[in-house]
Amino acid sequence: MTEALTPDSLVISDVSGTAGLTPEAPVLSGSPAAAAVPLSEADVQAAVHAIADRSRVAARRMAQANRAWKDRALHAIAQALLEGKRHILDSNAKDVAAGRANGTSAALLDRLTLTPERIDRLVAALENLAGLPDPVGNVVRGQTLPNGLRLRQVNVPMGVVAAIYEARPNVTVDIAGLALKSGNAVILRGGSAAAHTNEALVRVLRDALESVGLPADAVQSIDQYGRAGANVLMRARGRVDVLIPRGGRDLIQTVVTNSAVPVIETGEGNVHIFIDESANEEMAVNILLNAKTQRPSVCNTVETLLVHSGSTVLPAVAAALRSAGVTLHVDARTAAALGPNVETVPADDDDWATEYMDLDLAVAMVDSLDEAVGHIRKWTTGHTEAILTNNLANAEKFIADIDSAAVIVNASTRFTDGGELGLGAEVGISTQKLHARGPMGLTELTTTKWIVQGEGQVRG
Repeated sequence: MTEALTPDSLVISDVSGTAGLTPEAPVLSGSPAAAAVPLSEADVQAAVHAIADRSRVAARRMAQANRAWKDRALHAIAQALLEGKRHILDSNAKDVAAGRANGTSAALLDRLTLTPERIDRLVAALENLAGLPDPVGNVVRGQTLPNGLRLRQVNVPMGVVAAIYEARPNVTVDIAGLALKSGNAVILRGGSAAAHTNEALVRVLRDALESVGLPADAVQSIDQYGRAGANVLMRARGRVDVLIPRGGRDLIQTVVTNSAVPVIETGEGNVHIFIDESANEEMAVNILLNAKTQRPSVCNTVETLLVHSGSTVLPAVAAALRSAGVTLHVDARTAAALGPNVETVPADDDDWATEYMDLDLAVAMVDSLDEAVGHIRKWTTGHTEAILTNNLANAEKFIADIDSAAVIVNASTRFTDGGELGLGAEVGISTQKLHARGPMGLTELTTTKWIVQGEGQVRG
């Protein structure tokens, strides 16, 4: 199994580190091949706090860097990824081989795996980020009061952003790129499943920063301190400004429940598509195939299909999905409508609640838009819901009635993605209702500051 944070893992035990590791001189990302030396709880706390303190110093420098300087860093990282592609892929192959040997699921193996094409996409995302406006200094609102005070509310960096995630080496680059462009420093905990890959990536990121005169400590990892380090990071309130978990439900809930650091919650994706009675068959087939089979292991993949009983597209959609290897978990009405020639398995409440992250799809038949909305409200995780329809009134009602981070009309749910929506990349998909909701890009990694300018005014 891949390593994941669970409530049980919050107790610090079986702590291991890297040979020669001391709190005063922690290794950047830890060599998985290095000899392990047990560390005490106090040693781990001191080392992680030292990393956080250096991040805070680096964050102050990053906050003062102008756009041109930060963009040079992004271009340098992109170039370094291309030049180091072979080493990164070799490192990733070690992690994938270990995951396969440990019985890691196909979905997690897919997330863990880097390919030349995926690295090229990371490079393209960095280049795209460099082309986006700098959010720092953006004026959210401003006015001059009757007493002559001039007010501006402007975007400023968060400061030190920490991320805890698992088996997703692409997140290492995405979060670092977004954090740097928005003027932050970042502390990464990428998990043991991707240890070799993340070590290689963090070294690339740090070297590239130094090459353009920015602090290498704007990107640091605590992977060498394992779960114990993650536990310390979650308690580092005052040293870390915001913590973002990204991964499975257990990891996210563990961080949300136990962190003393403010958390921006990213959520699992129990994603729905509703096909109403007016939907076009060809469009429905194409969208369902894309939403379910293009990359089943990601959070914007559809997990439940709701079909109006008056629709005629179900046989074609089911046939296409079955041909693509999708297992259909269906309710009794759907099974009857498809007949015995279409292979299905019975669905129950567990299926409506499941984020499969694999080639499985729950399917239910409903008699109205209101019934579809009711089903979604009961089982949604608040990530993404879509309607396929040729009825404008139905589309507008669906948009109004569904309260999820993203609501889509006549398009694949796979578009709930920072890169696809023009954000360059994303830290994750936030399903909470605070300042960040949906794909989290540059602006979501900033907060605001009020600037008040006067000419001697005093309050009466």
